[in-house]
Amino acid sequence: MTSDNRKQLESPSYRLPALDQEFLLSDAMRGVRFLLEYAKAEVTLRRWGVRSTIVVFGTARARPLDDPAAVAAMSERERKQLERRARWYEEARRFGRIASERGGAMNHDGDGQRDNVIATGGGPGIMEAANRGAFEAGAPSIGFNITLPHEQEPNAYSTPELTFRFHYFAMRKMHLAMRANALVVFPGGFGTLDELFELLTLLQTQKAPRLPVVLYDASYWRSIINFEALVDEGTISPHDLDLFDFAESAEEIWDKLVASGLRLPPQSR
Repeated sequence: MTSDNRKQLESPSYRLPALDQEFLLSDAMRGVRFLLEYAKAEVTLRRWGVRSTIVVFGTARARPLDDPAAVAAMSERERKQLERRARWYEEARRFGRIASERGGAMNHDGDGQRDNVIATGGGPGIMEAANRGAFEAGAPSIGFNITLPHEQEPNAYSTPELTFRFHYFAMRKMHLAMRANALVVFPGGFGTLDELFELLTLLQTQKAPRLPVVLYDASYWRSIINFEALVDEGTISPHDLDLFDFAESAEEIWDKLVASGLRLPPQSR
């Protein structure tokens, strides 16, 4: 009589761990999933020779003015808001192109490395605009997307092979920060503020090397954050305000970054 071992073969415990999705998605394997999210992006970025990035944050709600009829039907307040966000979009797009053309993203140096590659959160709005500028320059750019309850889809302009998807915000933030040569922050909401203050805290506490930080549209930033009040109340030091600067155009952003010590490859200097 032949023994029937089908139950043993079909048992979940018999599956190879690497092929057992139920096991990999269990609470016990959260640390492993965290490591996988680090390793997958790290391996790919190394393969592409991405040595450094310029990170661009900003609202996902900005878009170009491409529907005049819809704009005409809006109230004056809505129209002004849309026009202002459209200006942010176009300046982010312009900056993505400038940085890609001048920063070394299109050049492999003798070591096969790329510098100052545009990196964004991968979604719409300002993220799309910066990726789009790099795309129009013929340069690669990175999209670090995040899985959300209301699904975020990657924009059409990040380099497909450099378009990543994360479950953990913490690991996404780590990848955004770890190669950054500079941070450019356009107006935005909670997510943008979260990313901005995360990086400023790392710089303030010297947990990250000093890098240039430029905020676009000073009137916006000063209207939503009273930076000087933080100094007046003694909750930050006066020199903490030196951690960032303001700019009013894509060209000025680039000039401020370079003046603040943006690291450029030799052929871009």
